[in-house]
Amino acid sequence: MALTLLGLSGALTHDPSAALYADGRLVAAAEEERFVRDKHAKNRMPYEAARFCLDFAGIRPADVDAVAIPFAPVSLLGPARWHYARRYWYAPDRALDAILAGNRRFHRYRRRVEWCLQQLGFDLRKTEIVPVEHHLAHAASAYHCAGFQEKTAILGIDGKGEYATTFFGYGENGRIHKIKEFFDPDSLGGLYGALTEYLGFEMLDGEYKVMGMAPYGDPGRYDFARLARFENGELQVDTRYANVVGFRRYKEDGKGYYFSPKLVDWLGPKRAGDVADDPYVHYAASMQKLFEDLSLQMLDYYLGDILRETGRLAFSGGGALNVKLNQKIIARSDVRELFVQPASGDAGTAVGAAAYVSVQRGVAVEKMEHVYLGPAYSNEDVIAACARHRAKPAWQRVDAVPLRVARLLAAGHPVAWFQGRMEFGPRALGGRSILGCPSIAGVADRINAQIKFRERWRPFCPSMLDTVAPQVLGSTHPAPFMTFTFEVAKGWKERVPEVVHEDGTSRAQVLRREFNPRYYDLMLELERLTGNGVVLNTSLNRRGEPMICSPTDALNMFFGSDLQYLVMEDVLVVKDGADRKLIDTQEK
Repeated sequence: MALTLLGLSGALTHDPSAALYADGRLVAAAEEERFVRDKHAKNRMPYEAARFCLDFAGIRPADVDAVAIPFAPVSLLGPARWHYARRYWYAPDRALDAILAGNRRFHRYRRRVEWCLQQLGFDLRKTEIVPVEHHLAHAASAYHCAGFQEKTAILGIDGKGEYATTFFGYGENGRIHKIKEFFDPDSLGGLYGALTEYLGFEMLDGEYKVMGMAPYGDPGRYDFARLARFENGELQVDTRYANVVGFRRYKEDGKGYYFSPKLVDWLGPKRAGDVADDPYVHYAASMQKLFEDLSLQMLDYYLGDILRETGRLAFSGGGALNVKLNQKIIARSDVRELFVQPASGDAGTAVGAAAYVSVQRGVAVEKMEHVYLGPAYSNEDVIAACARHRAKPAWQRVDAVPLRVARLLAAGHPVAWFQGRMEFGPRALGGRSILGCPSIAGVADRINAQIKFRERWRPFCPSMLDTVAPQVLGSTHPAPFMTFTFEVAKGWKERVPEVVHEDGTSRAQVLRREFNPRYYDLMLELERLTGNGVVLNTSLNRRGEPMICSPTDALNMFFGSDLQYLVMEDVLVVKDGADRKLIDTQEK
C-alpha cells in the first residue's frame, strides 16, 4: 500500500519539527530551529522544516495522503480536564477555563497548522489533518521506532501535552495500549523544569544542564521528598512549591516562574550566574535523585509485570533524555533492552504522530537505526558558501579526510566536523560536531571556554567504535544515540579522561560503520594514532544557538569562535596562523 504522511510538531509553541514517512520509511525529519537559527523556535510553525522534507523527497503537497499532528481534543467526559481544574483550585480562572474551554489550545493550534500548510501549497479542502494525542505520539515515536517484535512496555515522561504528563502502556502486535496517565500539575517533568528555573536555567532547555551539574553535588545533603510523592499508584506534586500558576508564582523582574516564593523561603535565593557552587550543586543532585527514585517506582508499579515478562522498554518524552535515569533503568534485572527515542522531546512527536497514523492505516514503519535525516550539502555547495562569506575564508579541497582530521585531533586541535545529512534530535552524532582527542588534557576546557562559550563544568561525550565499546563501557547494550550513560571501565578513565564525567560515567555514542562510514573511519585513524578508537564529540554550535545546519551557518560559527580548523565534506577551511604542516602533507 502506498502511503505518504507528513508529521508536524510544535503544538506547545516550542520545538516545531517536521517528519515525512513514505510507505513506512522515515525519509526526512528536521527541526525548525536549525533553519531559522532560533533555538527551540518558540511560537513558530515548522514551515522550513516541512518544506525541506517535501523537497528532499520530491513530493508535492497534493501527493501527501494525510498530515498528522501531535495534539488532539480532550473530552470533558474524561478525567483530564476535571483533574486539572481540581488541582488548580487556587487559580479559578485556569480551573474554569479547563472545564468551559478546555480545547481552546487545540483549536488555536489547528488554525496555525492550516496556515502553515497553506503557505506550503496544500489545498485544505483536499488535505486530511489527523490529530493524535500528544502522549500517544510520544509513545508511538518510541514503540514503533524501536523495532521490538515482542510485547513492549512503553513509558512517557514530559512536562505536559494537552493535559497528560506521564504515560504508561504497552505495545503488542503493532498496537499501543494505554494503562495509565497522570495529568497536570502532577508532572515529574514539570517539577524538574520548575527546579531548572530555580537553578538559573531556562525551562525546556536547561534540564540537561541540571543533570550535568548534579554529579558535582551530594544528593544526601538535602531531602527533596516534600516536593512530590508516589503512593497507591498516584503521583502528586506539592503545588505549594512547584508546578504553580497564577499568584503562587515567584516573580522577578516582571517574569513569573513555575516555582513559588515558598520554595525560595525554603532553599534560599534563585541561583544566578554560571558558577556551579554550594548549595546549588546539591540541589541539582537532590532533584536528580528524586526524579530517578519516583520514575523507577512508577515504572515498577505500572510496567514491572510486563518487563519481567518480556524485558523490553520503549521510552520517550523529554524525561527520556535524562541519561542518568536511563542508566538506572538499564541496570534493572528485568530490563534486557531499553530503546530511547533519540528525539525524545516534542520535536520527536512529528515522527510519532506520523508513525502512529501509518500503523493505524496498515503500513508498519521501519526501525529507527540512525538520525541522519536532515539536509546534506555537496562540495560545490560548500565552495559556493565560502565564496559568498564576508570573511573570505581560505579553503582547500583535500583527500583522505579521516586521516587528516585524525592527525589534527591527535596533535591537540579541536576540529569542526560537517559531514553528510544533519542529525535529527538534540545530539550531535557525527554529522554536525566539534571533535577533540579525549586523551589530551585540557581539550574539553578549551572547547567550553573558547569555542562554545559555555559553563566550565559542562561535560563532554564520546563517540566510539563498536569494536571498542564493550571494553570502554563494560556493556554490549545498544547505544547509537547518546541516550545512556555507562560507568567507564577501569583503565579507560585514564586513557580518555576528557570524556569521563565527574561521577565516572560517559554518555556514549557507539557507532556501526554502515550508518556513518566517514566518521567511523576517522575513529579508526585516531585509534591507529593514539591507541583509542574514541573521539570527543559535542554539537557544532555556540552556547544558546541551534546546531549548525548549512555551510554558511558553519562558517559564521567558525569565525565567531576560537576554532582553527573546519572540514565540510572534502573542503578544509583553515584560519590564518593555524599549523598547516599537519594538513599539507599526507601519509603515504
